[in-house]
Amino acid sequence: MKNRTALYILLCLSINTVFFAQKRTPFYNQKNLNDFTIEGGKATYTTKDGIITGHTALQSPNTFLATKKTYGDFKLTFEVKVDAALNSGVQIRSRQRETSEGKLAAGRFYGPQVEIESKDGVSGYVYGESMGNGWRSQNRNPHNYFKIEKWNQYKIIAKGAQIKTYINGHLIEDLTDEEAYKSHPKGHIGLQVHAISKNKLGTKEHLTVQWKNLQIVEL
Repeated sequence: MKNRTALYILLCLSINTVFFAQKRTPFYNQKNLNDFTIEGGKATYTTKDGIITGHTALQSPNTFLATKKTYGDFKLTFEVKVDAALNSGVQIRSRQRETSEGKLAAGRFYGPQVEIESKDGVSGYVYGESMGNGWRSQNRNPHNYFKIEKWNQYKIIAKGAQIKTYINGHLIEDLTDEEAYKSHPKGHIGLQVHAISKNKLGTKEHLTVQWKNLQIVEL
């Protein structure tokens, strides 16, 4: 009987440990963007009814709505919709560059980025934003899991050097990147509005990318 009681107590403690270790924290307050800073360019962001909308700006570099809080290991889920002529991404474990490196100026927001792209079948793969070496995902098999100009469900799991990404329930990338983890073990999460040319903008005032149902669990 004593053994059963001890086993029950240990089981309860284990469950509580897992629960608190993976406690869900709000990604933002759903009312305003006070939990973020703007990094990089001149794109603008608004929020209404829990939806964050990024608006492009001409003659602007890439812009990021970055969390004030930093994250290391986490599971991030969200839904995203982007205009067909625009690509975007979500930065993870990112920060401002402290020193210049070649053409990469100090102050640029940089780190791993999970791609959001309406064409080319590369959504969900990991790019090195301003890291100086392009794609972190080397084997980018094109896919059609990303739906153009519709809401798409993303899941990003970052644990140690491993980054796993899913789109609409499909595993896209399972990347182990020791180099990126060494330089970026933790950092900010940033919602990107990509630079846009006048040709891509066409007759529209701006293009948009939207995020909703943002949830994060620290691991």
